[in-house]
Parts: sequence; C-alpha cells; structure tokens
Amino acid sequence: MPQKVATIQDVARLSGVSTATVSRTLSHPERVAETTREAVLRAVRDTGYVANSMARNLRRRRTGSILALVPNLANPFFSEILSGLASVLTPAGYGLLIADTHTDPAGRLAHYLESGLADGVVIFDGSLPLEALATRRRPPVILACEWMGEALPSVRVDNAAGAEIAIRHLHEMGHRRIGHVMGPAGNVLTESRLEGVRRARGDLGLPLRDDWIFRGDFGLASGSAAAMTWLGLKDRPTAVFCASDEMACGFMGALQHAGIAVPADVSVVGFDDIEVVAHLTPALTTIRQPRRLIGRRAAELLSAMIDTRTLTGPSELLPVELIRRQSVAPPCGTGASP
Repeated sequence: MPQKVATIQDVARLSGVSTATVSRTLSHPERVAETTREAVLRAVRDTGYVANSMARNLRRRRTGSILALVPNLANPFFSEILSGLASVLTPAGYGLLIADTHTDPAGRLAHYLESGLADGVVIFDGSLPLEALATRRRPPVILACEWMGEALPSVRVDNAAGAEIAIRHLHEMGHRRIGHVMGPAGNVLTESRLEGVRRARGDLGLPLRDDWIFRGDFGLASGSAAAMTWLGLKDRPTAVFCASDEMACGFMGALQHAGIAVPADVSVVGFDDIEVVAHLTPALTTIRQPRRLIGRRAAELLSAMIDTRTLTGPSELLPVELIRRQSVAPPCGTGASP
C-alpha cells in the first residue's frame, strides 16, 4: 500500500498550531517565536512533510534560490557563516547556491546578477566591481563581512575596534614592541584593522615602526613569510597581532620550526576565531567574530528585502570579543635577535 504523503494540516495538528502559522514558520522563521519554530520544524521532521516550494515559487515568480559569492571556499572562515545563512534560508524554502569568486572572474558578477539565477545575493568579496551592481535587473544584494561603501546594506563586525582590543590586550600584558601582519593591500578589512592598530598605538604612546608592519594576504603562507621577516630583524617586536587566524597559524608554525617558542619568545594574537585555533599548541588568543550570527542576520535582512521587493535595507555592525588563550604572555626579553 502506498504511504500517505504528509500535508501541511498534518504538521499543524502535530505541532498544535494553525496551518497559517506553519506556513509563516517555513516562509519567515524569524517572524515566529523560537518555541513555535522548534515545534513546527520538529513536526516537519516527524511527518516527513515536504513543502511544494516549486509551486509556491512559480506563484511568487521566484527561483527559490539565494546565491552566495565567496572569495575563497577553501578558507575555513566562511564555513560557519554559510551555516548561519542556511539555518535561516532552508526553513524558509530557499536553496543556497555558492560560487567562488577566485575561480570565477569578477567580471561574471553582472552575469550572476542579471541571469535571474537567484532571488537574492550575499556577497563576501568586497573587491568585486561596484559598477556591476548598477544593473536594473539585479535582485536584492547584501554584503557580509566586507563592504563596498555605504550604499549597499551589509552585516559586519567592528574591525577597527577588534584590532584596538588586540593591541590593548598585548599592552596590558606588558608589551610595548608590537608588530602587525596585514591582510592584502587595498582590502577594506586590511585597512580597517590597520586603522585600529594605528589608533591604539597612538593612544598608548607605542612606537609606530614601519619595519614592524609585515605584508600578508590572510593566508597561511603569508603568515609564514612574515615570520621569516621577523626572524631576520635585528630589533624584533615581542608581540605580533595578525589580521587573520590563518596568518597567525602560519606565523606560529614557521617560528616553531625555527626553534622560536610562542609565547615565551614572542606573543601572537589572531583575528576571526576559526575552529582550529583552539586546538593549536599553544592555543591562539584571538578576536572572535560571531560568524554564525553574521550569516543569520545577513539571511534575515536579505529575506526582508526580497519580501518587500526593495534593493535597499539597513546595515548592522556587530561587536567582537577577545578570546584569551595561551599564545600571549608577558615579554621575557628585549626582542633583539641573538
């Protein structure tokens, strides 16, 4: 005998709410109470109910998809943000499409926006050309983590404040000779975090030395290269703030291979709080971005723009948090090379 197909009425009956509430929960989960949302989603799982999203999208003239443009899918930083996006979009009936802007030329942005491929776009790459967004046929767009001026809505953290927190923490631990490994040139995150470094150094009366500013690109290899430059200095900083955790990992690894102990010989602070850094030896002190929250809020704001058929919306600036671990200790020497 064929198994009965679950209906929205079955979900409503099992969860103890109306069919309208079930529909609202699946379409706009952010608009219902958490207890109601959990009850409905549990009933959906228990009944095996599958919404007829294709028919609903045809009625609404929508694709039922959201496109995320990510600058480097190999970067573990994005995994938690994408998970946050999916936690809102999936219950609302959207599929999440992901494209890597490092493998797809930036010139394809206009194609993505005009193709009708998605109902909305989340951009993680602030280096994409703004002129592509001028097309009248584009869907709503929101930026996550990076930004392109103030014209487009975005969800991001206070990067300058995070860098200041890192420098002030090192200062409180007794460090006065503090270096910085930057991100890629021209990147808004690089500039914002460097601004925070300079502001904190100025406020604390710390030396502003160009030879203690190391070039990087947010990747492991550039952190390792910065460590080689640090090793070559006759007058070394006793602490280094890296503008990403990946660079901090590369920096620490290269120094440890060279026989330099962290934090006994040099303290290191990162930025992001990706999963792996809590498991390093020593575990990395870092500035935590609320990555899952960034994804959730970006999805919620974009959904609201789609519903109201507008290309504009509010931006959100989220706070960061210092996560103290074992990669920072008071300086034990002068920082001069042996």
